[in-house]
Amino acid sequence: MIWLTWRQFRAAAALMAATLAALTAVLALTGPGLASRYAAGIANCTLDDTCTQFFDRFFGEYQLPFIAVSFLVLALPALVGLFWGAPLITRELEAGTHLLVWNQSITRGRWLAAKLGLVGLAAMAAACLCGLAVTWWSDPLDKSALPELAQMAPLVFGARGIAPIGYAAFAFVLGVTVGMLVRRTLPAMALTLAAFVAIQLAMPLLVRPHLMPPVTSTFELGQANVDGIGIDRNGGGTVHVSMQPAVPGQAGAWVLSSDLVDPSGRTIAAGGEVAPIPVSSTSGPCAPQGGPPNVDACWVEINRLGYRQQATYHPLERFWPFQWIETGIYALLTLGLTWFSFWWIRRRLS
Repeated sequence: MIWLTWRQFRAAAALMAATLAALTAVLALTGPGLASRYAAGIANCTLDDTCTQFFDRFFGEYQLPFIAVSFLVLALPALVGLFWGAPLITRELEAGTHLLVWNQSITRGRWLAAKLGLVGLAAMAAACLCGLAVTWWSDPLDKSALPELAQMAPLVFGARGIAPIGYAAFAFVLGVTVGMLVRRTLPAMALTLAAFVAIQLAMPLLVRPHLMPPVTSTFELGQANVDGIGIDRNGGGTVHVSMQPAVPGQAGAWVLSSDLVDPSGRTIAAGGEVAPIPVSSTSGPCAPQGGPPNVDACWVEINRLGYRQQATYHPLERFWPFQWIETGIYALLTLGLTWFSFWWIRRRLS
């Protein structure tokens, strides 16, 4: 059965191997130069503003390949489920070849185990190689990325570490299970893709934020956590502030909420909203005084009045614990679908 399964699968395996070999070669050739440029830039920047400018410039130059390789890792499990999992059993059922195998003293369980074992291990190996290679290559970019594309952010987290292994195993077994139930290749592929995408969206929105209790803290306002500050030059007597999804001293954190609170602790603006703060813009530290306003002095005055950022977040230190927990969840889902597949083929499939 292993030899027969390999002969049926070898073309797809060769295509995947060639693609991964090309990707690994490109990453191996460009990765050391990327890391050395990042190290040189960090060594040359001494002030926070200088480092911020370097991060913006460095990430901006490599943003397109950063997004491309991240998307590739995110798409790989879906492609595995779509083109490896869903047709694996369904095409046998449509052609009737499964009956020939079952009449050759090959049990249903052994037939299914050979297919799941060989192709499933290949899918996990491909996702492992792809995910770890991209994680290694993108490490300098992850350290300098925008808050929305930080390592813990939902769009990036699933393309790093060991999580793609769990995604690929689950997507593959999901495709196999759907194919056994539907018995038609094209509908099975469509349903597999829809179900996998729905689960991948539900995980960061509904499950991942609660894997560990988030941290809630208050921070003084400044350049690190404020998206913009607007000073009314027409005598309005207010300063307008909007928060960004970042917290001081927690680079790479996954910020769930970033609100502006007044001295009493009441939320006056959620993340992204613009809130007026009653600080005089005609006199005092926030006033232009014949020239550009002193933004740093204005921050000091706003913080003195008691305005703060209240943020709920998961720090970057939780990246690997989250990776192991989420991979474990997908492993349990994979084992459950595998058990169901064996039960279905023995009891219900003919």
